[in-house]
Amino acid sequence: MLFWKFLGAERLPEPSRKKLAIVSLLYFIQGSPLAILWEILPVYLRLQGISLAAIGGLRLLELPYSLKVFWSPAVHRYGDRRFWIFGCMAGIAVVVGLLPAIDAARVSGLLLLLLLILTTLSATQDIAIDSYTVGLVARDEEGPANGVRASAYRLALVMIGGGMVFLAALLPWDVLFGVAAAIFAVLAFLALTAPRLELPPEARTQWFSGFAQWIGNWRAVPLVFFVLTYKLGEFAIGPMVKPFWVDQGRSVFEIGLVPTTFGIILSVAGALAGGGFISRYGIFRGVLVLGFLQAVSNLGYAFVAWGDLGRGGLYAASVFESFSGGLGTAAFLAFLMNVCDKEHATVQYAFLSSVFSLTGRLIGGISGIGAQKVGYGNFFALTFLISLPAFALLPWVRSWIHEDQKKIDSAKLSR
Repeated sequence: MLFWKFLGAERLPEPSRKKLAIVSLLYFIQGSPLAILWEILPVYLRLQGISLAAIGGLRLLELPYSLKVFWSPAVHRYGDRRFWIFGCMAGIAVVVGLLPAIDAARVSGLLLLLLLILTTLSATQDIAIDSYTVGLVARDEEGPANGVRASAYRLALVMIGGGMVFLAALLPWDVLFGVAAAIFAVLAFLALTAPRLELPPEARTQWFSGFAQWIGNWRAVPLVFFVLTYKLGEFAIGPMVKPFWVDQGRSVFEIGLVPTTFGIILSVAGALAGGGFISRYGIFRGVLVLGFLQAVSNLGYAFVAWGDLGRGGLYAASVFESFSGGLGTAAFLAFLMNVCDKEHATVQYAFLSSVFSLTGRLIGGISGIGAQKVGYGNFFALTFLISLPAFALLPWVRSWIHEDQKKIDSAKLSR
């Protein structure tokens, strides 16, 4: 099929393709709470008159994503990871159903509590999904798998995030949140349809030694700094994109259609293209080339703000940023999966994802202040500059990547 060739997975056997279907379900589930946090709340709260600083500050409630490494051993040691996913998703459905009952015209303590519960459940669910996926997918399946997983959670952003913003012009917000809660409940039960994947008993009990041997040497220093800085620009610009559209005078319908729905469709295409690129050229080239394109795309919004380029320029910036974001995410997810050990991935992957999200959540939390102080254009340009230090670290992190260079070169020649 053309799809498998595009993804670089045409040579994979049928069992491998079934794994990709499981991965797509799990990452659609993982992306669903993010649709509320990243796509819905910035628009919903801005329409209620909440300030940019407050909207950006809400990103601090996403700190559980950065702290989840501390409770990842519990997910690793106890229970079936599918039931962790089920329980967390069911709890998220309850929280989302309660959100419209809270007065959104002011940031109340109850609203903050609900959002904190949502992010904590979502972060815990991520631990289980990421660990399950690293154990499920073989090394030669990682390129296509990461294209699928990046595109699947973006598809969730389209269908839930874009759908809710799009329909907000027609339906009350409380109805939309209720529908989203029902969808999340269905997804919770669908998680139980994934096949059971056991961890060896010694891997469950010896989680600390597995983690310490993996991270406890000098080679980990550039790895940690690379993971800390690779997505800084994306995290910084993220909370301000939708408010920028609002302040450009664009309607809710237009925001739901272009940067949310159409934009995320483009990011899905970018993620799939990124998976194909990684299958052909390897993970190192992926994080270098695709990550740089992702960083450069932030400048598109800067030029729109500086030059008052109107609707056409705004649309073009959105197209470039969305597609490049998919490329960069596929590359980074492939990198994170590849450097983890299969049997100890729960804690290792949770550590890496906690590291990269820590600075990201913090910089996202002050993004509104930055945009207010220096203006949208200058702020968007700064998000490009803070993306660059990660690329200087690539020569020192290359040794962490498990890929067969001869196989990559052979694959390129065969095409």
